[in-house]
Amino acid sequence: MNNLDVELYMSQFVTFFENNPNDLLDLIGDSDKELFYDLVKEQCEKNIESGDEVSLTQHQIIEIVVKLKKVNLENHQMVVIVDKVFQSTSFGMIGLN
Repeated sequence: MNNLDVELYMSQFVTFFENNPNDLLDLIGDSDKELFYDLVKEQCEKNIESGDEVSLTQHQIIEIVVKLKKVNLENHQMVVIVDKVFQSTSFGMIGLN
């Protein structure tokens, strides 16, 4: 029965974001949505195992999004080409000396 609860919740969860793709984009940005769904399902299963509700809390969703962003940062290393003493970056102007 627990597995059925997780599958039902995930079906509704995915359907919501398929019907509202801008909400998914606002939540996870350019992160992998399949990985997001996998992490949500994993958390649902953990909730059931610990005797909690299958649905995720706001805090749990935030933790998943942060984990996705960390994975995204690790996979996309920032490359800055330097040809001057002062360089403009996404963090502002930096001086190389």
